[in-house]
Amino acid sequence: MNMPTSGPRVLLKRLREVMAESLGAQDRLDKIVRHIAANMVAEVCSVYVLRSDGVLELFATEGLNPGSVHEASLKIGQGLVGTIASTARPLNLSDAQHHPAFAYLPETGEEIYNSFLGVPILRAGRPLGVLVVQNQAQRNYRDDEVEALETTAMVLAELIAAGQLEGLDKKGAGLDLSRPQRLEGVALADGIGLGYVVLHEPRVLVTNLFNENAEFETRRLHESLGKLRISIDDMLERPDVARDGEHREVLETYRMFANDRGWVRRMEEQIVNGLTAEAAVEKVQSDNRARMMRQSDPYLRERLHDFDDLAYRLLRELVGKPHGPLKEKSTRDYIVVARNMGAAELLDYNGPQLRGLVLEEGAPTSHVVIVARALGIPVVGQVQNVLSLADTDNAIIADGLDGEVYVRPTEEIQSAYSEKVRFRAKRQEIYDKLRDEPAVSKDGVAVNLLMNAGLLMDLPNLERSGAKGIGLFRTELQFMVASHMPRPNEQENLYSAVLEAAGSLPVTFRTLDIGGDKVLPYMRHEQEENPALGWRAVRLSLDRPGLLRPQIRALLKAAANRELRVMIPMVSETREITAVRKLINREVELLTRFGHSVPRRLAVGAMIEVPSLLFQLDELMQAVDFVSVGSNDLFQFMFASDRGNPRIAKRFDPMSRPFLRALRRIVDAAARFDTPLTLCGEIAGKPISALALLGIGFRSISMSAVYIGPVKAMLIETDIARLEQALLPELDKPSGGQTMREFLTDYAAQNGIPY
Repeated sequence: MNMPTSGPRVLLKRLREVMAESLGAQDRLDKIVRHIAANMVAEVCSVYVLRSDGVLELFATEGLNPGSVHEASLKIGQGLVGTIASTARPLNLSDAQHHPAFAYLPETGEEIYNSFLGVPILRAGRPLGVLVVQNQAQRNYRDDEVEALETTAMVLAELIAAGQLEGLDKKGAGLDLSRPQRLEGVALADGIGLGYVVLHEPRVLVTNLFNENAEFETRRLHESLGKLRISIDDMLERPDVARDGEHREVLETYRMFANDRGWVRRMEEQIVNGLTAEAAVEKVQSDNRARMMRQSDPYLRERLHDFDDLAYRLLRELVGKPHGPLKEKSTRDYIVVARNMGAAELLDYNGPQLRGLVLEEGAPTSHVVIVARALGIPVVGQVQNVLSLADTDNAIIADGLDGEVYVRPTEEIQSAYSEKVRFRAKRQEIYDKLRDEPAVSKDGVAVNLLMNAGLLMDLPNLERSGAKGIGLFRTELQFMVASHMPRPNEQENLYSAVLEAAGSLPVTFRTLDIGGDKVLPYMRHEQEENPALGWRAVRLSLDRPGLLRPQIRALLKAAANRELRVMIPMVSETREITAVRKLINREVELLTRFGHSVPRRLAVGAMIEVPSLLFQLDELMQAVDFVSVGSNDLFQFMFASDRGNPRIAKRFDPMSRPFLRALRRIVDAAARFDTPLTLCGEIAGKPISALALLGIGFRSISMSAVYIGPVKAMLIETDIARLEQALLPELDKPSGGQTMREFLTDYAAQNGIPY
């Protein structure tokens, strides 16, 4: 019986033999392309490598002009090779030169070749280069040939990642996981963190690529799939998993995918082609990731993410590693890197060594980000490809000020950031000394500096920061970090603890603000085209009084014989306030009838977040006991600008004239009716934007506790009367000249105001 001389198994065997030889990186790569060309009966085989500067350079070839190696190059998106790298899709052409993306490189001598097959070299869905074969005769390559080349490209990617083609990086390739990387994201929580990478889902590095026995590897795959399916069934049967809700839906999706015959068949095919079970899972997973990156539909992206997560679980079953994050406590500072995660999962990590969080996704309003702020942990989100580029125990810096992440930073970068951290620590000492100083301006104007909170862990910050109360207590966070709907007595215990910690200081509780991007894992929710503008906050609460009434009752009982301040979120019309007041009054009557003590004073307020309220201000001020401006949402809705979208997040400025004019209208209306007014939001927490708020008349602002020191330092150096005289005429000027941010920055610098 004659042994086959071609095919994927033979090719993989040849590659394994080449890797065992003592060769330099370039010689090894040259030999690999010769073997690929021979195996596929191709006249040309070439490897293009994606350099760190985004250029695809010809690194090795069999059949093209040898002098073009390291000379020929294409940008991402340029030519056929650049198109493959940008789309992460193969190209199979019988007449390549007539393809609209074809770019002629005269130095290669490729003009005599017509047929072309190119596949991306992918790792974790990220392109590392392109592998190409060509022939003079016009032909379309068969599906099994495309599959063989894709499998070979995957092996090349793993060899590169494992450092087995070491030396290529000296030629400028952005190949390995040892090169320093600077990544841009969005600053979501203030601060700077230095430490070492802890992957929330630790990656399994596949080092055993080539199988010796396909039947044995197929058996291993099916045994691990069986264990995976059993583990998912066990999770679904756990008593703490609700009978319905998003969490259960995700697990049900996992179960469906784990039994998907198409997924299993693709992995079986890779084993037949010569890969181990682990390498087969990694190959199929990488293909899925590449598809995921091309998807614009968020639902489809989420489903592909589910497949991605499931593949991680299967890999761990194959290598005998437990699923999920490492449980042992780190003995050194670390930063968690994740695609995304829940708030409760972050709490599992919390400890003195946790220095930061880096997310591939994430938004300012994500509950994990809100919890991170409460913990004082810097967060950088929307950092593309960080999971592909970072590995466990890599040094990493998370800059929650400028939205930058440095993976494996140079000594110079580490030194500069260490100095930055020391400087911030010294500055914090100055802020700590101001804690007991009154929040009074240079000309004697008192300003109420309050803090935002939402969890018990926030409460020590009340005394530590010197805040004069809690201007916004987000009651929904208790619901978000729980695995089940908090019972009324659990809610009452939390609210009692908050009031006890505040003592004589005021606390404003915001009623449940869920819906939109704040989804409870145990509550079924409907897909909405535009969730930020959909069924959320007071709209949901009025439709579901079974949610709001127990919360109101818990608040009333917790605040017995005290003052209770209740704030209604996402109000669009004053009749919503009337409806909530009726519900509150009904609960007060009910408690009184059954002999329960009730608050000695009850104040009901509304958040101004929806622009429609700007045209009901007189009516609003008479309908409430106080108002709070939710500047984050109000700004987002006024400018139709999604703060979670990196393309437009920085396009519009909260210190712009239109927004400050809108805020000034609210200040004037509150003054006319003598209605207490506070502003809660990110704009309150930056000294320069807080300066703008003081200038337009705000005398009560609420922010994260960490910002109270810097804002107070600004306040005590500010003459508010002089500020108003300078700012208000500037506010009335037409836009187009100096921006308000530029004006205020100049004003602060000229008047010695720290900003």
